[in-house]
Amino acid sequence: MTEITPECTVARYLARRLAELGITHLFGVPGNHLGPFLTVLRAEGDIEWVGTPTEGGAGQAADSYARLHGIGAAAVTYSVGAFNLLNACGGAYVEHVPLVAINACPPYEQWQNYRALGLLTSHMSPRRESNLDVYRQVTVEAQVISNPGLAPGQIDAALTACLSERRPVYLEVMEDLWDEPCAVAEEPLLRRERPFSARNRTMLAGAVDAIMNLIEEHPGPDGRPRPIVWAGEEVERFRLDGQLTDLAQATGVPFCTTVGAKAVVDERGPQFHGVYNGKASHPDVHWIFKDWATCRIGLGAWSTSKNLDGEQCVGTDWVMAAQGGVSVGTRYFPDVQLARLIPALQDALVARFGSGGLTADYYAEAHAHQGAPDERPASLQDHRATLRAGGSSSRSGERLTYDGVFDRINHFLGRETREEWTVVSDAAFSLIGSMNLSLPAGGFLSQISWLSIGWSVGAATGAALAPERGHARPMVFVGDGAFQETCQEISTHTRLGLRSVVFVMDNGHFYGIEQMLVHPSYFADQDSHDPDGTNGADFYNVLHPWHYDRLAEVFSGKQTPATGVSLAHACDLDELLARLTDPTDPVNAGPLLVRVHLRRHDYPRAMAYKLEEE
Repeated sequence: MTEITPECTVARYLARRLAELGITHLFGVPGNHLGPFLTVLRAEGDIEWVGTPTEGGAGQAADSYARLHGIGAAAVTYSVGAFNLLNACGGAYVEHVPLVAINACPPYEQWQNYRALGLLTSHMSPRRESNLDVYRQVTVEAQVISNPGLAPGQIDAALTACLSERRPVYLEVMEDLWDEPCAVAEEPLLRRERPFSARNRTMLAGAVDAIMNLIEEHPGPDGRPRPIVWAGEEVERFRLDGQLTDLAQATGVPFCTTVGAKAVVDERGPQFHGVYNGKASHPDVHWIFKDWATCRIGLGAWSTSKNLDGEQCVGTDWVMAAQGGVSVGTRYFPDVQLARLIPALQDALVARFGSGGLTADYYAEAHAHQGAPDERPASLQDHRATLRAGGSSSRSGERLTYDGVFDRINHFLGRETREEWTVVSDAAFSLIGSMNLSLPAGGFLSQISWLSIGWSVGAATGAALAPERGHARPMVFVGDGAFQETCQEISTHTRLGLRSVVFVMDNGHFYGIEQMLVHPSYFADQDSHDPDGTNGADFYNVLHPWHYDRLAEVFSGKQTPATGVSLAHACDLDELLARLTDPTDPVNAGPLLVRVHLRRHDYPRAMAYKLEEE
């Protein structure tokens, strides 16, 4: 029987378990119910408390921290804090991010008073399980801790579920329990994987055979197999990047990634052929992925509107291995684990085609086969060169555009800077524009399915504090409307001295992506004489204009510098990027907020298909 002693309390137990999982930072907004836990957390000394201006920002930071580190945590107070954190927890649930949501609630005594007298105190709802009920919708385990004797078991059950399911969990702890004694942890927390039974082995073998048959049934004109792998989000979430690298090296098979799995491995590798994103893909990548490859093997790729932008379905020449099963053409194999499928597929491909037998440069092959059209790259290296070549120099009077900014940034990241960067992209035009940046492994973060606008600003905090990327500077791309949602999280960047660079893409105070989705014909009139660009735009997409760069002065202090600049022309961006390479320049002393002036009718070239469909 485990002895309960004053040496351990509920607060200490939870703090030590979080530290055992390698969590170094806890994000949140304090409240009176949470205070006792934070006091103990500081006394334990293993985890640093990071107070953020908003609960949503805390959730965004914990989300990105977890994507990089494997697990993250946020702590808030009851109802008013928890309901603000709910959006971030919902995004983490949809996108398979292991996040621990801690909600400190009123003490047991107050609940008893309400039951007897109907007395409500601050943040309480007449529905006792109101917080628990909503979090049950976005977590794989939700616990209310009201008995210190049961607390260790409940905490361990939730944290084990978080590790095993790789999704959020919820712990609601009554305030008067934090200092109550409880049992000391005896066993380490471990991930509990699904068993690999004889039935699973048979299902896996059937899926691999079906994939091999699909490859052989779809040869190229020369009779050789021509598959392409489409690596997706689950490769990153389940830490299978090593398996993907082994597959590519052993077989030579060319591969693309989804936007959500961008930079899951180093994009400078010889078999990486680009980011495939449906009709919004770079034309070269779309040409190779859809027209030259004869079958597509999705490994951990999600079928979302952003991963298949403009495409409504996959075809019978596709494999889609995700969400615990594998579809091969019209056949489906349930309960096949991706972590077992990838090495089994690698073995089958090597056995059938030999080591490196699928090695190919599909750009060079397609170029040679189709008579060397001038507009197509002659090789994979030519394709990569074109991505950077456009941004090497700028004409002094040239106005900035979405494509011009990202072309120039691509050249900067690849040829000019010596620092490492983590690109954090928000939803909408920023995500579309940034998907063709050439980045090393781990150098990109985005929220691809939930798409909560403004996510990137808070997420940059977690990206900078995660041990895996703490050496890298965050580079954020966020639309003006999205930035208005979460701009106060720049305060956290400043307070912590993060040297983030936040590009606010200001297209004339306008929800450009919403206009593109509803009435894309608006963008066809590039020569509009309306100075504000409002003619033909839907009124509800027009934002109130802000001087975004001036917020740096609001958030800065004597010991916590922040800088704001405003850019309108390509030469302004050239000058700023040159300053970023100078460690003595004051813009590198703290966060840098960059307002990028764009014309309202401008949009990334990848969205041109929307106008063609109109």
